Amino acid sequence: MTRPWPLRLLLAVLLPAVLLPVGCGAADVPAVPERAVRIATGAEGGVYGVYGSAYARVLDERLPGPTGVLPSGGSVDNIEMVMAGRAETGFTLADVAADALAGRERFGTPRPVAALARLYDNYVQLVVRDDGPIRTVKDLKDRRVSVGGEGSGTAVAAERILGVAGLRDAVELSRLDVGASARALAARRIDAFFWSGGLPSAAITDLRRGTDMRLIDLGSTIEPLIREYGDLYTRTTVPASVYGLSNAVTTVSVPNFLVVRRDLPPATAYWLTRLLFEDQPRLAEVHPEARRLDPGSAIMTYPLELHEGAVRWYRSAHR
Repeated sequence: MTRPWPLRLLLAVLLPAVLLPVGCGAADVPAVPERAVRIATGAEGGVYGVYGSAYARVLDERLPGPTGVLPSGGSVDNIEMVMAGRAETGFTLADVAADALAGRERFGTPRPVAALARLYDNYVQLVVRDDGPIRTVKDLKDRRVSVGGEGSGTAVAAERILGVAGLRDAVELSRLDVGASARALAARRIDAFFWSGGLPSAAITDLRRGTDMRLIDLGSTIEPLIREYGDLYTRTTVPASVYGLSNAVTTVSVPNFLVVRRDLPPATAYWLTRLLFEDQPRLAEVHPEARRLDPGSAIMTYPLELHEGAVRWYRSAHR
């Protein structure tokens, strides 16, 4: 399979094209769009919902058209909502975006999707009760496991991890969103659940308050996952301090993008990108993952191309 370009090569190609200084004075700023803006987010208890709601408040104050937040199953749903014109922009994971662009797996045909920015990285978290028998991924065999809601990026990553672990048909699957998964684990209706989200994720923080829980190390699955699905997946660590656990846990991360249709009017894409960065301090007050937004890393949206309106903002911001 085609592998993503190394970061050094990607920087060499993208930075001159996107951040090239250009003369872009006030006269070159596109008109503020009058249209409504709808943001496809995610399930209750996840970062997409919190981040998206804060972003919507910013847009509602700064743009003349109304702004709405659309809850969803997650990354797959969000891309389909954007492609169908039911949302102007949405949050999605890079692995799901790659599938959409290529028209594979859950997407029957290629989707004309473009990026406004790389936002932050999701961490795959495998959550179990501390008093339960599960200590490793292999211990999931014959257990009740939630892999995330229908249409979620969590389900994509979870099913791939189960596959490389040889457990695809060896667990009792349920498809609950993160909030429902946390409640089911607390009530002992399931034995484990996967969640792919930023740190911290509210549903897990809330679970921790009333239930002794821990995260399972995913280190054994990372290399086979990368070999089979590519370098959009990266080995990383969930620090112990995030949820007040006894130790850090090795896991896998994947970037998050803010995406639009390629044919979204350039002025709309420009202003969506500009306001995302101009009001970053307000977004960071709502969720710490918004602090990771940075123009230098935001352009790293492989395998998606940046929308021309977003490119216009990045160039003007670095003139």
